[in-house]
Amino acid sequence: MFTTPMQILEDALRRHALVSYVEEMDRRFASHHLKELVADNLGPHREMEVAGRCVINFGSDSFLGLDQDPRVRQAITHGLEKWGTHNGASRVFSQVRAGVAAEQQLAAWLGTEEVLLFASVSLANLGALPGLVGRGDLLAVDEQAHNSIQEAAKIAKADGVCVVSFRHRDPGDLERVLENNEPYRLAVVAVDGVYSMTGALAPLPELNRVALKRRAILYVDDAHGTGVLGRNGRGTVLDALGNYDNTFVVGSLSKAFSCFGGFIGCPARFKKLLKIRSNTYIFGGPVPPPYLEAIPVVCAILASPEYNELHGRLQQNYQRLVRGANRLGLAILGGQTPIVSILVGEEEAAFAAGHFLFERGFFVQSVTFPAVPYHLGGVLRIQVNANHEPEAIDRLLEELKALQKQMTLPVTGRSAG
Repeated sequence: MFTTPMQILEDALRRHALVSYVEEMDRRFASHHLKELVADNLGPHREMEVAGRCVINFGSDSFLGLDQDPRVRQAITHGLEKWGTHNGASRVFSQVRAGVAAEQQLAAWLGTEEVLLFASVSLANLGALPGLVGRGDLLAVDEQAHNSIQEAAKIAKADGVCVVSFRHRDPGDLERVLENNEPYRLAVVAVDGVYSMTGALAPLPELNRVALKRRAILYVDDAHGTGVLGRNGRGTVLDALGNYDNTFVVGSLSKAFSCFGGFIGCPARFKKLLKIRSNTYIFGGPVPPPYLEAIPVVCAILASPEYNELHGRLQQNYQRLVRGANRLGLAILGGQTPIVSILVGEEEAAFAAGHFLFERGFFVQSVTFPAVPYHLGGVLRIQVNANHEPEAIDRLLEELKALQKQMTLPVTGRSAG
């Protein structure tokens, strides 16, 4: 029987270890996998209608609830009326004035000399990180850094860069790795500011001390810290280090900002260099103009006293969840940010726990390998937002208590980093 090239390709893809794993999970847990959900309606307090059922969404990373803010929505509408849906060109050739204004406002808010916009954080990492290093350099990556950093490291390695990893959030191991891989011209150390699956923070002061000692620069993907941590939501870097002298910082515009895209904060002398060296800046397409108009609006909110109120609600909400989880004796990761992961156990238990909560009116992400390290098994990843009602958090805690009666969950009684 003749086998077509497409059949050969399909067979090869299905034999890939990750594809085999995911398809096995689909087969085994089809009824409570809870992936690729489609929402038909969204409410102002994270209500979400899915398959005819109304649940409270604890899986949104629009942490400040600005996706529901009328000023942000109005700015997007204004941008649509002024610029249309898309300006249809690589910024190498042209861009709309709103893009220039957005970068200027972001830099002023963040406290960097310049900001360079990308269509997403992943595209920023995939373009800029390999572009910063070359033959003779060293790229050191935290073993649990975001997938886009790991993929960027593969590109750098293919370009002839020496790529190494170091133990998660371990400055001592970073120093060992840098020392063992001398000589090099320069090292770039790539980490997350906030690790997206656990909410754990990078020990930036200690990492930077090692970097300065070992002729290295920090590259911090602060996507999950943007708008959430630091003074006026500027993220983890400035509060931890006091300056950006030895750091490139990457931020998200599609999480707490509730807009679209990502950015890199950098010294002015590096902006043109990043444009030239980042393939995804050249070939990745621009942020659509309507969202560019909304970015300065969000910057103004974050720079104003109103941010303290917004962040205060967010902080009260996730601390309410953490306190309740600790009272229940649940083993949690994080607790310092609005990403709180509850250890569940094996993959099957994680999917069953997520389904249990969904049936009782709450969507919580059931996360397993490869999104979390294999040794952790599965976690319930809860993302708390400023526009969650406190009563919804209390009801979620009641259902977590009910879940403990249905299955044995890991217990520590305190949050872990």
